[in-house]
Amino acid sequence: MIILTFILTTLITFVIMEGVTWCTHKYIMHGFGWFLHEDHHQPGYPHVFEKNDAFFIIFATPSILLFFFGIRPQLNFLFFIGLGILLYGLAYFLIHDVLIHRRFSWFKNTQNWYLRGLRKAHKIHHKHLDKPDGECFGMLFVPLKYFKKVQ
Repeated sequence: MIILTFILTTLITFVIMEGVTWCTHKYIMHGFGWFLHEDHHQPGYPHVFEKNDAFFIIFATPSILLFFFGIRPQLNFLFFIGLGILLYGLAYFLIHDVLIHRRFSWFKNTQNWYLRGLRKAHKIHHKHLDKPDGECFGMLFVPLKYFKKVQ
């Protein structure tokens, strides 16, 4: 029973992270954190790293702390919350940096309708080069209309 609780904790955390990411993207990255996120919205950014990459460190910090406190004094649910955050971060990296922005040349020719829908929604988000007027702030769950357009 305890193993099932840990698995559910990880899965629920993963799903909640989409909401956390949406809110962070809309209200922080496109708000007071725009100075870090702005270069990400510029086409043809010439450097390997962007200031926007700082958000990976910001999101990794709670996960690392939860791992640390999740094994003290013994394995507890905090570890599995940290694991859910980590797994979401890995999914985010693979979808956002690899599939959508092609920072690595993996998954270049995917024809998967779900991945193509995510890519379409994110392209719509990036059509806005400035802070206001954004849309599609989520990463793994986007409006169905973007999936209908890619079939």
